[in-house]
Amino acid sequence: MSDAGRWLLALDIDGTIIYEDGTLTDAVRDEVTRVSGLGHEVMIATGRSVASTLPVLDQLGIAPEYVVCSNGAITLKRDASAPLGYRREYVETFDPAPVLTQIRTHLAEASFAVEDEEGAFSYNGSFPGSAIEAGSQSVAFDELLDIEATRVVVISPDHDMEDFLSLVERMGLHKVSYAIGWTAWLDIAPDGVNKATGMERVREALGIPLDRVFAIGDGRNDIDMLTWASVQGRGVAMGQAPDDVLAVANEVTASVHEDGLAAALRSF
Repeated sequence: MSDAGRWLLALDIDGTIIYEDGTLTDAVRDEVTRVSGLGHEVMIATGRSVASTLPVLDQLGIAPEYVVCSNGAITLKRDASAPLGYRREYVETFDPAPVLTQIRTHLAEASFAVEDEEGAFSYNGSFPGSAIEAGSQSVAFDELLDIEATRVVVISPDHDMEDFLSLVERMGLHKVSYAIGWTAWLDIAPDGVNKATGMERVREALGIPLDRVFAIGDGRNDIDMLTWASVQGRGVAMGQAPDDVLAVANEVTASVHEDGLAAALRSF
């Protein structure tokens, strides 16, 4: 395909590519393979760590030039000489101590985790098994304060979503970017860093114009990316997305359980 017709497609993983249980349907895999085979740049933009993102590329059967992980804090570039086929091209970190300390004063019973630039996941409290990867370690809360972070995760299962949203708003988290997931789950990234900033860096590197970008997702950590894509390109919300995500998209597809990603990709 000539560069004049090439699109940049950014796919969220959880709730977009795969179900909550990790299931990937043949319909989604086939459409991703087909569109990639046409010459479009089909890549992933996720809140996941590097370690939990790369296996999804294998499941999809694609090897894009770039991958955006940790909600934009880490951008990988394909490199055949790297151990896993990708190297860290761009990494943004921050000191997690101020925000962790601040949040703990409001959420004393919450569980906390910090991910560093190498993808090591250190946590304090109780995390669902799906969030704890090989090599993760349980540590004292104070040990989290000394890790240079690409991402901080806070979960507070005792709060319902509306209470959690209200509490986070009252905290006024300055100097960090944050996004709230489906349940009482808070992802915190370096200031001004999100999936959109990672994708804009990739778009510039590939020389693809803004009117040929496509982004699709379902969570509040996709809001910036869908807003970015919707300006001149296509920002697609999954059908099950919450109202504030639907509001920033310029397209809505079916839910993940109805293969909404596959439906959206059929237009290519």
